[in-house]
Amino acid sequence: MKAENRQFYRSLAGLVIPITIQNFITNAVNSADVFMLGYVGQTQLSAVSLANQFQFLLSGFFFGISSGVVMLASQYWGKKDTNSIQAVMGIATKIALTITVILAVGAISAPETLMRIYTNDQALISIGASYLRIVGISYVCMSFSQVYHCVLRSMERAQLSMIISLIALSLNVVLNAVFIFGIGGAPKLGVVGVAIGTVTARVVELLLCLLDAARGKVFRIDLRMMFGRHSMLFADFCKYSVPALINDFAWTLAFSMYSVVMGHMNADVVAASSVATTVRNLCTILCFALGAGASVLLGIEIGEGKFEEAKRDARKSCQVTLVIGILTGIVILLLRPVVFLCFSLTERAAGYLDFMLWISAYYVVGQAMNTLLISGIFRAGGDSRFGMVCDIIVMWVISVPLGFLSAFVWKLPPMAVYFILCLDEFWKIPVVYVHYKKFGWLKDITRKLE
Repeated sequence: MKAENRQFYRSLAGLVIPITIQNFITNAVNSADVFMLGYVGQTQLSAVSLANQFQFLLSGFFFGISSGVVMLASQYWGKKDTNSIQAVMGIATKIALTITVILAVGAISAPETLMRIYTNDQALISIGASYLRIVGISYVCMSFSQVYHCVLRSMERAQLSMIISLIALSLNVVLNAVFIFGIGGAPKLGVVGVAIGTVTARVVELLLCLLDAARGKVFRIDLRMMFGRHSMLFADFCKYSVPALINDFAWTLAFSMYSVVMGHMNADVVAASSVATTVRNLCTILCFALGAGASVLLGIEIGEGKFEEAKRDARKSCQVTLVIGILTGIVILLLRPVVFLCFSLTERAAGYLDFMLWISAYYVVGQAMNTLLISGIFRAGGDSRFGMVCDIIVMWVISVPLGFLSAFVWKLPPMAVYFILCLDEFWKIPVVYVHYKKFGWLKDITRKLE
């Protein structure tokens, strides 16, 4: 292997491995909730799954904000301009805080109303509302911690970000087990206990981020720099992050609409979809980490003015991701027997789950490639507009309307509806590939701080 290839793979691994571990921890915590609630009952599992659609929406929002942070911060890190990075962090934190407060107020004050968006089953509404009323507090804690994680990754400190997540989210698993099963004499609180564990973990995560920021290992935070008026950077952040935010929110909201479709069929579909989504999320962690790592690595190269190296490394990232995507599909198929042993489902729900896992096995290949290109490679050069337009057309003009028509107008069987919904990634592939080969995404978007 050439020296330049070894250096690329070493650098990519240095970013991808900690991000993969961190994402695995996050998904493992969510999966642990599902596993533990599965022992409590299918109704509780389904209710929390639907209630967590708001967390899913929030994750889409943070993914968009994070993209804006990474796009700018990684290129400024290539120039070692830490003042601009602080300003970007402050802009993102203020925007995130505004949105999380609004969603938290809704979750705490009107949880039943929010649950009715996803289901008309009164039992699911009641259980989900008790969960939302508490877990809504955690949304506000994320406004700084999630932005700070992105800044750490952009400055090639992904390992510290991983450690913070490991501590906080491990605490979440322990507390969930304590309050679900009443370990050590604690009261058995069920879904309420899961909510308390989540809130506690998010508070600890926030405190750890603030502690590292106060240490000032790379730069000492200047609050005037962080929260001052930076009209040029604010304009740049909006220019690059708003399309990414709209893109990710539109994509996440569309997936949430998939849950609306499934949630209005029957409880067995909801339970099977919850498990299938959990398995798929766990298995695609490495694929998503490749996109995140490639975005940072290519952004740094572009910030340093190494355009040919960035073009070469983008190609290598595609090759690696395709191989990993195929292997991920094989892993999902191999895990099918294990999955059925871990969950107590009705016979009909188990049949649905089997079909969903076969669909997931090939779906993840398209998902991995599109995520790398749209959210990783294109955004490394500040090209967030293409992904926004592409996903809005595919998700909201094609996939969501087809899902609603197939379920509520044509009255197709649940698994036919699921198959149609899972075609979304494959509508995109030809257009995304053509855009990649034009290399219009390869741009230096940094400017001198005013």
